[in-house]
Amino acid sequence: MQKTILKSIFLLVSLLILKEITMAKETENFVPEWAKKVVWYQIFPERFHNGDKSNDPKLIDQKGAYPHDLKSDWEIHPWTSDWYELQPYEKKNGKDIWFNIQRRRYGGDIQGIIDKLDYLQDLGISALYLNPIFESPSSHKYDGKTFHHIDPNFGPNPDEDRELMAQENPADSSTWVWTSADKLVLKLIREVHKRKMRIIFDGVFNHMGIESFAFKDVKKNQRKSVYKNWFEVTSWRDKEKGTKFFYNGWYGVRELPEIKEDENGIVAEPKKYIFEATKRWLDPNGDGSLEDGIDGWRLDVAFCIKHPFWKDWRRHVKAINPEAYLTAEVIEPLNELLPFLEGDEFDAMMNYCFAFASADFFFDEKTQISPTEFDKTLEEIRNAFPSEVAYVMQNLFGSHDSNRIASHIVNRDKLNYKDWSDYFNFSKGENLKYDTRKPNQEEIALQKLFVIFQMTYVGAPMIYYGDEVGIWGANDPDCRKPMIWKEFEYQDEVLLPTQEKRPKADKVEINEDLFTHYKKLIGIRNSNLALQIGDYKTLLTDDEKNVLAFSRSIKDQKFVVILNKSAKEQKVNLNLNGNYEDILNGDRFSGNEIIVKPKWARILVMNND
Repeated sequence: MQKTILKSIFLLVSLLILKEITMAKETENFVPEWAKKVVWYQIFPERFHNGDKSNDPKLIDQKGAYPHDLKSDWEIHPWTSDWYELQPYEKKNGKDIWFNIQRRRYGGDIQGIIDKLDYLQDLGISALYLNPIFESPSSHKYDGKTFHHIDPNFGPNPDEDRELMAQENPADSSTWVWTSADKLVLKLIREVHKRKMRIIFDGVFNHMGIESFAFKDVKKNQRKSVYKNWFEVTSWRDKEKGTKFFYNGWYGVRELPEIKEDENGIVAEPKKYIFEATKRWLDPNGDGSLEDGIDGWRLDVAFCIKHPFWKDWRRHVKAINPEAYLTAEVIEPLNELLPFLEGDEFDAMMNYCFAFASADFFFDEKTQISPTEFDKTLEEIRNAFPSEVAYVMQNLFGSHDSNRIASHIVNRDKLNYKDWSDYFNFSKGENLKYDTRKPNQEEIALQKLFVIFQMTYVGAPMIYYGDEVGIWGANDPDCRKPMIWKEFEYQDEVLLPTQEKRPKADKVEINEDLFTHYKKLIGIRNSNLALQIGDYKTLLTDDEKNVLAFSRSIKDQKFVVILNKSAKEQKVNLNLNGNYEDILNGDRFSGNEIIVKPKWARILVMNND
């Protein structure tokens, strides 16, 4: 009897230990496997490509968006015009360039993205992240009217779509319709998947816009509104008490009323709406198929929403699509990112920590950190989270919220990128200390060196649209210029933000050499599993020569990457055994002494022939 009891206890303890090991393994491997192997491309839809001019927005479609001018002359802005040049219709209102840029609409749409999928596939892109595409009056669309409808001006029949949407009860998902814009996005998803690519949408669940169905009803009906519990209302309109209607806007922005939270995050009613909208785009047909829905979400200002909400939301998403990829925008120090990446909230982050470290090493000259410091910083970032997370982090440099990589290089050494708030304001085009000129060849060479690293390092590289063809620009709104396409001839940038003439006009055209470089490096990454999921090992940090070398390996495939940040040719000894081929430069050699050109690199693969 006693032996039987002891045996049962032993068996029970063994099962518990096995369960703990299994759970730990599942927690360690909670990221989607496909997300380790992709190259991301971020699209700002309004500025990517105008594929259908019949749906171009009208002035009235800006109602509710800054700068709230629906009276001045207006027209669709010429796609190929000089960015800082005020057009005739703009000059009539007497306002400055910054006022007018916010009123501009260029007509980019969903058809425009579909039309350019072949371009993206040829470049080697395997995953798309779209900035918000839901109905909204602004160009950026972070002030959503809804989360369950694509903006009508992104689809083929804006007027008919709005008439159709007016028949719904937005709070009741059983009344939701599929507009022509919604259906066009489903076509985009199908076309993306047909090309073996992935696509994620931008989820902006912290706030909506003042033209949203819920907020308009609250503003009109006050306490009697069925949506009265949706927003952070601090004061209701009451004639008897003499109080006015007031609410919290995101960081004080009146156009972005914040959705209400309690200790568990977003409260029940808007939470239900968000969950239903989430499911709509993950599984549009409601049949459990993964082919007709998006492959995940990027979550805007995720740090502004309490953790319990994200935990519930992740469970909801993963129940619909276990392979969905969830990445968040949290631009904070590493220790503040940890709670988001423990396996019960997000899979990854937009990896700004990677960007900050890269700026310190690749671009700064006077204040450059050493290869040893850079290597140590990279190690801290990789090891901060469960091991699999490092492989799915979105390794970006710039985005719609920062200056372009090319312009960052032009302005290197002026302020540290990781001082995010200060740098965000410094890098605005209105700052006279910020140089908005086109980068020169020496500066483009630094971008190319960074791209070599970005495509060979641990994590999923992300390109902000147009970086591959040489678009430059200061921070928002200047980082949101129209994409440069071969079929168009663009005006030179002649004017400064001050409206004075530049000392020399900057020619706007595709940088073919840079594009070829991006395509080549993306191809190298896509063709070699070791560069996607292989182990990482530092081989050399030579601070005197300004050289960093590391290896990526999996099974019998091994790559050695050598980066020479110095302005001199460097001889590097790594004690390599065997014959190597340099797939970047086309060399074949053996021996330990390797010569690397200034501001350049080698990507070596062992030749087993």
